[in-house]
Amino acid sequence: MIRLPRTIRLDASDKVVFTHAAEPGEWAVPGTFLFWGRSRESLSRKEAIAFRSGFLGVESFGHSTLVTVQEARPEERAAMVEGLARQLVAHLGAPSLEAARPAAEEEVALAESLCRAHALNTLIALHRRHDDGAIVEQFRTLKPRDESAFSGAHLQGHDRAFHFVEAVEDHVDLFTLRGED
Repeated sequence: MIRLPRTIRLDASDKVVFTHAAEPGEWAVPGTFLFWGRSRESLSRKEAIAFRSGFLGVESFGHSTLVTVQEARPEERAAMVEGLARQLVAHLGAPSLEAARPAAEEEVALAESLCRAHALNTLIALHRRHDDGAIVEQFRTLKPRDESAFSGAHLQGHDRAFHFVEAVEDHVDLFTLRGED
């Protein structure tokens, strides 16, 4: 069976740090090609975060901090290549699907090679940096712990570093609460 990376969202931080966050569960590629020929100085703050640590979700063309190794059927892999080729035409100006398919195939093959040696459900994180004009990628794996201080079943052995809470957009006037004008 083929192994490919799928986006995963352990908390809401991706929605905050990236301009456009990938949806959980979509197939992903490293997506470094988005940054070729761009200097560090040309990136906005959120683009710099995507450069440094973002995988590219194929369906949404959004970013994800983590991916998980999952099995894929050959037809899912083929659909992934086709979907990425469509995104290359839509977002990056590839002249046609025929012209975009080889680049999409190469990127999906890279994603597949990244997952090949890892057990299912292994989490993979990415770190990119500029080094003398080249982009250097480093990948690290995060393996689940059998027991942890916060070992809830929903975390599957992965502890959260932060806990994000979505706030209601109500206006609170602190001076009124204190009885001041």
